[in-house]
Amino acid sequence: MAAEGLLSVAEIDGRGRGLVSTQPLKAGQVVLRDSPILLYSAFPLQNPSSSSYCHHCFRTLQSSSSINCSSCSALFCSATCLSSATSSSHSPYVCQSLTRLCNSSHFFLNHPLERQLQSRFLIAAYNLSLVSPSKFQTLLSFQGIPSANDASAAEFLHSLISSLCLPPPNSIPFSLELTAALLAKDRLNAFGLMEPFNGGQRSVRAYGLYPKASLFNHDCLPNACRFDYVDTAMENENNADIIVRMIHDVPQGREICLSYFPVNFDYATRQKRLIEDYGFACDCDRCKVEANWSDNENEKEEEAMEEDEDEEMAGAENENGENDFPHAYFFMRYMCDGVNCWGTLAPLPPSDVSPSTVMECNVCGKLKNDVVGGEDTLSMDG
Repeated sequence: MAAEGLLSVAEIDGRGRGLVSTQPLKAGQVVLRDSPILLYSAFPLQNPSSSSYCHHCFRTLQSSSSINCSSCSALFCSATCLSSATSSSHSPYVCQSLTRLCNSSHFFLNHPLERQLQSRFLIAAYNLSLVSPSKFQTLLSFQGIPSANDASAAEFLHSLISSLCLPPPNSIPFSLELTAALLAKDRLNAFGLMEPFNGGQRSVRAYGLYPKASLFNHDCLPNACRFDYVDTAMENENNADIIVRMIHDVPQGREICLSYFPVNFDYATRQKRLIEDYGFACDCDRCKVEANWSDNENEKEEEAMEEDEDEEMAGAENENGENDFPHAYFFMRYMCDGVNCWGTLAPLPPSDVSPSTVMECNVCGKLKNDVVGGEDTLSMDG
């Protein structure tokens, strides 16, 4: 839920619905904590890596305490999670459907690997209509209109589910049109819960659909970023929640935006990703500048991110606008310098009297002291 009504939904010209600040917001301030209405595994069927995580909360499993489902190969981190899953995310319908899909994986030959993940999502979505009709209606309210790719995927998956995993008669009406609509909403709104950072590229362990967080629009220089603490959340907390914190101060009435991918991507890569995955081209302030750059100037962007901090600061503070890389300050101040990390830094939540001077990376978890004269690393633990 939005923290103390700090955000409100508004129609943003040319961008659809978005979230704007209802009052001035401070760096590090938590503006949203949101729980998923639906979670599903990001691993293909029969992938052994899926046995590394609880099939309900997606915590990393400790082998000494994991518990098997009595009817399938799904593993859970505790008896409490298994009990909760049985009446929600791992109902008899889900258990039987995933078992049948795993035993019929030959149906996916000659189809993209993505189809297996989409089948997991559809099973979870149709199950949601059984266990929580109100949450299913919330899912249907998410933005997303089927594209040609959604329609093609829907035809195959609808036929597959009809033959192997037909939802019970007391669920919502099962149709090709509904399958296509659900796939579109998943494509545009799913957030990835990531595997632990190990110094290399992170993979997604699970995808979640979050009702409030789905309203954040994209910006290539965001003013907020999201954190998840799947493995480190306290036992009495919902570990699959995502938490959105401000990167820097913003005034009342400003739209709050996230970046849908690492901020170090160059202009061409960002535009390609947004068009292919989300169906729009970005015209944020950063893109308006970089759209006019030559290939040589795009190389300067990459070099600017690798320069010494003093040189970056000098370029960022050039009041005459003569610096070749106008976003150097953002990258120097708010992008993690960990090897292969490319995460975004945001201050820890401020106290009642003063802002925090500790910055946290939302990818590797590194903590840094944001002090005059440099940033001292406090910890590498996420």
